[in-house]
Amino acid sequence: MLCYIGGSESSEHFYVINEACSMFAHTNPLHLDVFQSVVRFEAEVVAMTAALLGSKEKASGGQICGNMTSGGTESILLAVKSSRDYMKSKKGITKPEMIIPESGHSAYDKAAQYFNIKLWRVPVNKDFQADVKAIRRYINKNTILIVGSSPGFPHGIIDPIEELGQLASSFGICFHVDLCLGGFVLPFARELGYDIPPYDFSVKGVTSISVDVHKYGLAPKGTSIVLYRNHEIRKNQFVAVTEWSGGLYVSPTIAGSRPGSLIAGAWAAMMSLGKEGYLEHTKAIMEGSKRLQKGVEEIPELFIIGRPDMTIIAFGSKVLDIFEVNDIMSSKGWHLNALQRPNSIHICVTLQHVPIVDDFIRDLKESVETVKQNPGPISGGLAPIYGAAGKMPDRGTVQELLVDYMDGTC
Repeated sequence: MLCYIGGSESSEHFYVINEACSMFAHTNPLHLDVFQSVVRFEAEVVAMTAALLGSKEKASGGQICGNMTSGGTESILLAVKSSRDYMKSKKGITKPEMIIPESGHSAYDKAAQYFNIKLWRVPVNKDFQADVKAIRRYINKNTILIVGSSPGFPHGIIDPIEELGQLASSFGICFHVDLCLGGFVLPFARELGYDIPPYDFSVKGVTSISVDVHKYGLAPKGTSIVLYRNHEIRKNQFVAVTEWSGGLYVSPTIAGSRPGSLIAGAWAAMMSLGKEGYLEHTKAIMEGSKRLQKGVEEIPELFIIGRPDMTIIAFGSKVLDIFEVNDIMSSKGWHLNALQRPNSIHICVTLQHVPIVDDFIRDLKESVETVKQNPGPISGGLAPIYGAAGKMPDRGTVQELLVDYMDGTC
């Protein structure tokens, strides 16, 4: 399990958010008139996050607004649903399609299945960024949405958000930016002097953003935010039911009842840390990430995927089976993500990793050397999923394997 908080202050931070959660464990913001304090907490968390992501620039088209959700996937689902309905009302599109880079999160596949939207996945360019020209070729009369990430989950690379924004504006379609990982790092990294390209509502054409507070925002798990450029787009997120015998029912998110405790915990985390706290943490994790990247680059058998912009370092090998390296790293207690296209693994650097970067590099060097001395097919670890060839099997096979695994038969 990935934990974003670390260091001597972690106990105090957990105490603060746990106290806030316990105080509001009985609350449900579905009932606006009853739990007014939690409603205010949500509004303030949304407003503080919007201030980080472009509202200060007074993005054209209205007031930035949004809601808290249960996580990045729900934020993305809601942004896609809102974009679909907004484009139906604006252009009359009834057979919606959306276009995402190959590096886009799998939540978009889920959204496409849930909301009956045709999904086009477009290969990334040589720098592992969204290929703007390739995406343009897929745009047609049914396109409702294109997507960019800041950064992408696999490789930690920011897509060309300005170019994608120009593309979306020229065709009059929606553009969602996935800031789930970067939302509570990039604004502070830029303030610290890091060269961060444009990524938020200051970019013309961006219509929605997803950002997780439960990652680098250090809020309790189950807290994310979906933001919209204006109320005209956001109103399509709501479901209003007027014809059932129970009276008027209006809900802004996928869940009806929501845990007010998590909203209170997120508010407490942000108020407790403040700008100075986030700046301090960002400085530590960015410096740690650069040290870790340098250490990987000094291992001749490995190569870094693209040019990481933030705190995710992905690496592969042209001479070794990287998944065998990953298996050995797992046996040493490191839990890394396996990637494909190309085969690689990545680490997402958090505050917990900052003091142990040298330990990671040492174990990685030893793992690489072990694989060099003992080449051969994968015998365990990722073998049931990737197979000896290191390639992902088809969707049906993966589903069966996961079902078997959860049933205890694998």
